[in-house]
Amino acid sequence: MDKTPKISCRHLWKLFGADPAGFLARHGGAPAEDALGQEKYIGAVRDVSFDVGTGEILIIMGLSGSGKSTLIRALTRLNDPTAGQILFDGQDLMAATPAELIELRRHKMGMVFQHFGLLPHRNVLNNVAFPLEVRGNPRDAREVRAREMIKLVGLEGRESYFPRELSGGQQQRVGIARSLAVGPEVWFLDEPFSALDPLIRREMQDEFLRLQKLLQKTIVFITHDFDEAVRLADRIGIMKDGRLVQMATPEQMVAAPANDYVRAFTKNAPRDRIITVGAIAGKAKGKTGGQPIAASVKIGDAAAQVLSSDGAVPVVDGKGKPIGAVTREDMIAALFPGDGA
Repeated sequence: MDKTPKISCRHLWKLFGADPAGFLARHGGAPAEDALGQEKYIGAVRDVSFDVGTGEILIIMGLSGSGKSTLIRALTRLNDPTAGQILFDGQDLMAATPAELIELRRHKMGMVFQHFGLLPHRNVLNNVAFPLEVRGNPRDAREVRAREMIKLVGLEGRESYFPRELSGGQQQRVGIARSLAVGPEVWFLDEPFSALDPLIRREMQDEFLRLQKLLQKTIVFITHDFDEAVRLADRIGIMKDGRLVQMATPEQMVAAPANDYVRAFTKNAPRDRIITVGAIAGKAKGKTGGQPIAASVKIGDAAAQVLSSDGAVPVVDGKGKPIGAVTREDMIAALFPGDGA
């Protein structure tokens, strides 16, 4: 993953009320919490800042009403923010004209939403080709591209099917193929799998990871499911009441939640599959022994060795250099944290 920001978001606000811009101006761009309620404004997105690296999967999550879907629509300017800055490859989207935004969405952005939005009177081939038709591509060229995308998502042979003839998972694959047809640089997904049955959802997550390995897109993905976020994300951002409470890797978030709200999200997380040995390794105290464990190994895979050892087990980095050690007590605390962890 390239850490060069593909998207930069700075002090983004989205307020609903009589005069949102005027309200912010009266309060110097930083209104107190009680001012919103007193003047009857809803702070859907409040002073949010972050970067999305090139090729990164950034997942934004939170409970219903937290502002996550409003945020993704603000990033694409489907809903205009009240204030702030959004940079796309250095271009200020807040200063973009309507025509420039249309070009960006047609050529550089792909979007997938919870409701598939397929055109019922069009078959799979024509649904996938639709954004290319809107863009003005010749029919032969857009059908060739659509067939490539249909094959990519595993629906080859169903080009002539209509949406009503497909399962929910297949319909979502059509939506994904359609969003990829324009060759987007950034992929925005808003709860794309939440309407699917659990088994199909897992299958679509596998498909998503397979596609990302092949395509290496920059992705902003919205979900309310922490297990899904942990499985898919490079980093996770958690929102509450329009504010970004914490942004971190899944491991960092599980090991060091910022507050009780984040801690509630991570409470039932599969710590054994998220936290690495390197994250819990401390300075070696006294004698260490046994086969060294790589810092990148998940604690669930190292638990048997550490728990059966009488002393500290050495931990090494990717080059085999010692970086510390992990004890039985370290392992137990990581696997079974107390209420205050």
